[in-house]
Amino acid sequence: MTIIEIVIVIALMAILTGVYFVVANPAGQLASSRNSERKSHLQTILNAVRQNMADNRGQFQCSSGPMPTSTKRMTSVAGVGNYNIAPCLLAPGGILFTMPFDPSASSSRYNSVTDYDTAYTIMINASGTVTLFAPYTETSTRVTSTVTVSG
Repeated sequence: MTIIEIVIVIALMAILTGVYFVVANPAGQLASSRNSERKSHLQTILNAVRQNMADNRGQFQCSSGPMPTSTKRMTSVAGVGNYNIAPCLLAPGGILFTMPFDPSASSSRYNSVTDYDTAYTIMINASGTVTLFAPYTETSTRVTSTVTVSG
């Protein structure tokens, strides 16, 4: 094999690899997968909220108080912009066994009911529509879940 043949083979491999990355877009596929995971998490939380309401005659019951009427982050950290929803949704006596959290937000985690940050937000409006939102989405895709629970 001559040097020219080796250079041609290397050039062809480089071209094929470049075409693969343009066509397959692995980074975009991973971002889309994480956004799908976020949507699934929001649906899981929303289903748990619905179950809480069904168990409590149509009213959401939570030791943290009523569901917020403005957007609040679901976290165990006390603060004005936060809402501690985990004690109302997690076992024992709850619906979930673990609190879903954003797959790539740097502060998101679930260690326990007293140490978590979903990086997701929740609110209920005056007409009874509960909206959950994932603010750290990728590929400029908006990820939300809503359900009207009263009104």
